[in-house]
Amino acid sequence: MQKKSFRERFFNKKGLLILAGLILVIGAGGGVAVLKASESPDFCSTCHIMEPYYDSWHNSESNLLASKHAVEDVDCHQCHEPDLSTQIHELFVFVTGNYEVPLEKREFKQEFCLECHSETGEATTWEEAKEATDFQESNPHDSHNTDLECNACHNMHQPSQVFCAECHYFDWMDDLDNGWTQDAN
Repeated sequence: MQKKSFRERFFNKKGLLILAGLILVIGAGGGVAVLKASESPDFCSTCHIMEPYYDSWHNSESNLLASKHAVEDVDCHQCHEPDLSTQIHELFVFVTGNYEVPLEKREFKQEFCLECHSETGEATTWEEAKEATDFQESNPHDSHNTDLECNACHNMHQPSQVFCAECHYFDWMDDLDNGWTQDAN
């Protein structure tokens, strides 16, 4: 009886099928683990380019809107709703270094913000924002510049800017916390 070589014992159809099956199981398990881990904002901070965004969310002393959302248990994916193709694309541009720092600012439409920031949560009314900020001398949500998108003033990961301050000064601006700047854009 002739002894089979290592190659003959393991690199046959059965051995290759078992090896392919193991690679598939390990790859699928690893993929599921990465997808599950990516649901946590902590996962985002593992990429150095995401650290400042994570820090603005995680640091409750910053007074940035991202940290105020974190206090309310709103995590990154509730606004940044990634699908699998987006996550694969983001991984690809990270690995290849094909990105610019700072990252391009994402802008959300008014309706998106009002899904949470309205009484009904159905993006039905801009009037609620106007009523909540009807100050005696002015109303930043009832601008003569028509209905601006929320991101004209409100920023998540950097200080928000008072759009009105480009031309005006109102007493209510003094009451804003340090998550706001009155510098012109």
